[in-house]
Amino acid sequence: MKADTMYFGMLEFNKEELICFEEGLFGFENRKDFLPVPFEADDDTILCLQSIEDRDTSFIIMNPFRLSPDYNPKLKPEDYKRLGTSREEDLSYYVICVIRNTPEESTVNLKCPVVVNSVTRKAIQVILEDGNYRFRHSLSEFSGREV
Repeated sequence: MKADTMYFGMLEFNKEELICFEEGLFGFENRKDFLPVPFEADDDTILCLQSIEDRDTSFIIMNPFRLSPDYNPKLKPEDYKRLGTSREEDLSYYVICVIRNTPEESTVNLKCPVVVNSVTRKAIQVILEDGNYRFRHSLSEFSGREV
């Protein structure tokens, strides 16, 4: 399969690489199928989450545990059901970033992670109830950490 991407031009991929959001992402409910593309080969720290339905719908996502090793998202039982697993080890977490000119202006959303069932490739975006996580954490809060 092929997809026209915002940052990488035309890419070939296998259907098995896709992540499916049956409910879409918040604000993008009509976009269901996304291709995760690492900015660096074999590194899941920073990726482009590219809609294969619309080249202009693309998100920068990061592994939140690389930013904050003590990040501890708590899913609800219904979230596990929507993901089709009860096994935490089947899940991968990513957070959406907004990249601006400086780390102080750039933000990461720890409140609403993207959660992927690595076995089935089914994904959801959730809103965590934990009050310690905000929609906009400045990337500068994590300065000094190797990402």
